[in-house]
Amino acid sequence: MGIYDREYYRREGPGFLGGLAEQGRITRWLIGLNLLCFLVQFLTRNPAPFFTDALALDVARVKEGEVWRLLTYAFLHSTDNVLHIVFNMLFLFFFGRQVEETVGGREYLLFYLAAALFSGVAFFLASVAGLHGPLPRAIGASGAVTAVLVLAAMINPRQTILLMFVIPVPIWAFVVLMVLQDLLPFIGRTSGSIATSAHLGGAAFGFLYRYQGWRFSGWTTRVRVGSGRGARPRLRLYREEDEEPATPPTSAAPRPTSAATAPAPARPAVNDEQLEAQLDAILAKISREGMNGLTEQERQTLSRASEAIKRRRG
Repeated sequence: MGIYDREYYRREGPGFLGGLAEQGRITRWLIGLNLLCFLVQFLTRNPAPFFTDALALDVARVKEGEVWRLLTYAFLHSTDNVLHIVFNMLFLFFFGRQVEETVGGREYLLFYLAAALFSGVAFFLASVAGLHGPLPRAIGASGAVTAVLVLAAMINPRQTILLMFVIPVPIWAFVVLMVLQDLLPFIGRTSGSIATSAHLGGAAFGFLYRYQGWRFSGWTTRVRVGSGRGARPRLRLYREEDEEPATPPTSAAPRPTSAATAPAPARPAVNDEQLEAQLDAILAKISREGMNGLTEQERQTLSRASEAIKRRRG
């Protein structure tokens, strides 16, 4: 089967990669998981909320070794205040898709989970150190969502958002306002029932991730299997300067040829199988790391394939 026969090249739309991106797929799954957990919480809240109790970030339980709570708390929300999950999921929907499109689905998922864990650890350490009021446990995705918001602002600081759906403000100013809103009560130890330490932990994680240039998906793919089912042979990408036109055999007394009539050397081309294999590798990389992870050579390969497809369709 040639590259032109593949389903994703026959899609109509803005481009042949448009159908592959599935923009926001991980974000939608995260939102769906949060909503599912909220539904289970709501249905099991009486007579005793055993589901919430089993997964909430309970500081005393973590000290006893129940370390999974440092992550699972981020998928729970208050059943007494529905706005808790509504605002978290709205922020995740609007800004999570931006981040996912930029860094890639796998990297975005790892970033989100790491942000939730980092925020949970920040809350735990702040609680142990007595840096905020008597908050024995925490629930909510606010720490991870704050990390997503900070990263979105650092990726595109010029974008404008509508504060309260009415007032246009730069996203960087909104992020600064949110951090100050959490920082001041935390310093004064007047945060009340809000786990401001988790919010600040998420903000710090999002900042460090962008500033330090971390990439989690690269850590999970460094060891590759060199053989086995489905393994592809190593490919050599085509470069025009890598190949020289073949020199025809000459006799002892070659007949001179006029420069005006000399035929131009044929330009070597990449066949469908080579281009297909190269695109498979590039598209898999886009799925892991996003468009920003491509090298200039890989971008040129995509451009060359796009032109070939347009000529084919024409």
